[in-house]
Amino acid sequence: MAATPDKSLTLSSPAIDSDESPAVAVAAAERSPETTQDYELLRDRLLRTTNALASAAHDLKTPLAILNGYVEVLQSEKLGPLNARQREVLGDMSASGLRLQRFIQDFLTFSLLETGELRIQLEMGDMNACLSEVCRLWSGRFQERGLALYFLANEKLTQFAFDGPKLQRVVSNLLENASKFTPTGGSVWLHAEPYMWERRAVATPVGTKERRRQPLNTPNAVKVSVSDTGPGIPAEYHVEIFDDFFRLPGSEASEGMGMGLGIARRLVNGMGGKIWVESESGAGCKFSFLIPLKPNPSSASRGKTK
Repeated sequence: MAATPDKSLTLSSPAIDSDESPAVAVAAAERSPETTQDYELLRDRLLRTTNALASAAHDLKTPLAILNGYVEVLQSEKLGPLNARQREVLGDMSASGLRLQRFIQDFLTFSLLETGELRIQLEMGDMNACLSEVCRLWSGRFQERGLALYFLANEKLTQFAFDGPKLQRVVSNLLENASKFTPTGGSVWLHAEPYMWERRAVATPVGTKERRRQPLNTPNAVKVSVSDTGPGIPAEYHVEIFDDFFRLPGSEASEGMGMGLGIARRLVNGMGGKIWVESESGAGCKFSFLIPLKPNPSSASRGKTK
């Protein structure tokens, strides 16, 4: 169900989130030799564990694809007619296979991001067409759950260079999150619009009181939002919700391993953007992220592979 192919997740730049504080680098420079050695040992162990996880997930892809293929053949009734009970069982098998496929893809994506070298591949594209394709892929899942999914193309969006597969992966993760926590009969809206993103400078001269930049005259980013009518998220979890493997208290019984929003955050950061949530308990959620129209050349490689 995920809209991001494996080859789009090739790697190349350090896996340090763009929101990491410069103090982290300073602290690293001040480590004692013993602390540095312990750090390197832990880092090496983490890298080996992550690579082992990626290898195991990759090895599961082929047998799972074969099983899913056989299920599709049986469902097509090319090998003989099915009764109602057999169709029901095969339907459950197909749904479980797709769910396992998403778990494997999440593990592969996480391992690629964790080992460090995120490569952004920019191509001129139509944002409306990109988001419409994601909605098409998810429409069946939403119908099965009794949810309404709305998306209306925005004519104000013009073509620009962005990483379509990675952006689709971010939106897919947000839609999956909304589908899991929005009750039957609820609604989910996907919206995109030009946005004027006034980012603060990295460093501000000493003695400068006014830190804001001059107001922008034209949009310099695209804002994509996914809103739902679910139970909402308490304010104290608005930052923590994007941590790797984090799950809200009380949601342990739901599907997934708490990787979706963490992966979305890493991908958005890698594209030079930012992601956040607006919500309160009982009032639904609105996840939004920004993608710059002109990303920093140092964080993107155009049309390269590894």
